[in-house]
Amino acid sequence: METAGSTFLLVIAVRWFHAGSVAKGLIAAGGSVGLLLSPLVVSLATTRRWQTSVASARILALGAFCFALAAMFPVLPMFILCSVIAMASPSMIIPLLTQMYQENYPEAERGRMFSRTVIIRIATAAIFSKVAGDALTGKLHYFQWLLVFFSLALGFASYCMSRCPTQPLAADESAHPFRAMRFVRDDVLFRRTLICWMCLGFGNLMMLPLRVEYLANPKYGQALTVENIALLTGVVPNVARLILSPVWGHVFDRMNFFALRVMLYIGFAIGILTVFLSGSFTGLVVAAIVYGISNAGGGVAWSLWVTKFAPPERVADYMYVHTFFSGVRGVIAPMFAFYAIKHFSLNTLALFTASLIILGSLLLVPEIKFRPVRKGAAALVEEVSE
Repeated sequence: METAGSTFLLVIAVRWFHAGSVAKGLIAAGGSVGLLLSPLVVSLATTRRWQTSVASARILALGAFCFALAAMFPVLPMFILCSVIAMASPSMIIPLLTQMYQENYPEAERGRMFSRTVIIRIATAAIFSKVAGDALTGKLHYFQWLLVFFSLALGFASYCMSRCPTQPLAADESAHPFRAMRFVRDDVLFRRTLICWMCLGFGNLMMLPLRVEYLANPKYGQALTVENIALLTGVVPNVARLILSPVWGHVFDRMNFFALRVMLYIGFAIGILTVFLSGSFTGLVVAAIVYGISNAGGGVAWSLWVTKFAPPERVADYMYVHTFFSGVRGVIAPMFAFYAIKHFSLNTLALFTASLIILGSLLLVPEIKFRPVRKGAAALVEEVSE
């Protein structure tokens, strides 16, 4: 599924459907649409008293159905709609998954144990990028079979998720989907971190879909084969992630979170500058490696960071606030990127986004302290009362 959002859906849109900027922006933003909808998912699971794994399984089944529908009716409007919904389904359930990790993984080993599960995902993505890229090179008209495979993958994921041990989410006095936004108001450090990450994430998410556009569109001088595009956006980064994920999981459990996050985003900035400013295949490979190393740590930190802030019973609530704002920038950033590319060069956009990431990193530097990150709004109230 990672290869769908990062590579193949956009390649199909560019090469087969010759989609316009809006269509490509919508497809690139599919996962972020799911993040925007995560508050509704958490609210529904809470009010219905569903186990988080059961709610997650049902949403993944919806994604599987959409990919099957796109394979049956291969026209651009259906492809866009089904791609957005299908890619949104795994993102919608992220707060529920974080709650599941909170319940099942011991705090002292949470990063290490999570990184082990990520290794399986990364290895699968790297292998599938290579196999599917080779299969579709010169044979893109077989893309419907790829969509069928994605449908089967989501269907199997739905079955596996239904077997995971979880509890219903803690009841809340309010059933409002955005009730947890109060933590943004009450928790100063949480609010400040979200503001910094809006700046950091916008720059990163703006350039990710443009990598595929840059590599696939002949007007930028690369026009690589599907095999090479998959190699640079799937295989190489995922091999780097595979090697480094256990290391980042260990680091997450022991390193100051803000220092870790600044380090990761500097890596993202270097990767962006390298891919768009180097102009050589060697530079593209180096950029893919740097991106994979940063993404390995980013995946662990992004998925688990609220467990360092939130009270245990409110992890899903904190997480959906985080995923909602991630969704806001994730929807806007690709649309803005494909609009901006009509007016600015890729080099200019690369410098702009790298500057945004560095600025956001600098804003987090004052929060680097030689002590553990405190636990959420409750701790903040204690600090204020003291």
